[in-house]
Amino acid sequence: MTSRRSLSRRTVILSATVTAAVVLAGCGSSDSSSSSRHTGHDTEATSTAGSSGTASAAKGSHNAQDVSFAQGMIPHHRQAVAMAGLAATRAKSQQVKDLADKIERAQDPEINTMSGWLKAWDAKVPDADMTGMESMPGMDHSGSSMPGMMSGDDMAKLKNLSGDAFDKAFLRMMVSHHQGAIAMAKTERAKGAYGPATTMATSIVTSQSSEITGMDKLLGR
Repeated sequence: MTSRRSLSRRTVILSATVTAAVVLAGCGSSDSSSSSRHTGHDTEATSTAGSSGTASAAKGSHNAQDVSFAQGMIPHHRQAVAMAGLAATRAKSQQVKDLADKIERAQDPEINTMSGWLKAWDAKVPDADMTGMESMPGMDHSGSSMPGMMSGDDMAKLKNLSGDAFDKAFLRMMVSHHQGAIAMAKTERAKGAYGPATTMATSIVTSQSSEITGMDKLLGR
């Protein structure tokens, strides 16, 4: 009698255990399937949003002002570098020589950077022998030459000077040149869309404004 009761109890326990296992398996399968479907949906949505965001960023990464800024600032920088290059053998003041060296070291890399942008945008990189006196398409300068650019005569006169005369002429011309670059940079900062270009524009405004202050002091202004 006792044996039969024990056997019956074990049968009930075994049956309950099997039933519970089946129920749990069913729930697990349902949850897993639901989770899989849910995860798949989220992944797809994230992927779509990411692709859309990337496409949007690529499409709107720069505008016409960014192109004009780079195309105008490259010849502008090149002329500044050319002017600075004269100081090593013509300047008398070590302060002028140091300033010229600083200008070369700052603007040469920026020329390379902006040239890289234009190539990436399939836009024309200004020719290396460009005087910079031509108006660049899209530049907001009332159809005139880029602000602060020296004429061919100005450059020729500077090349023929040395000593104190060179120092004074160089400083006066570079102040004007910097002022033009700052004006161009402020336009880029206000109207440009490409982050690295507007960041460079801000850097130009800050650094060249500081250099103008230093040059004015050397000129006794």
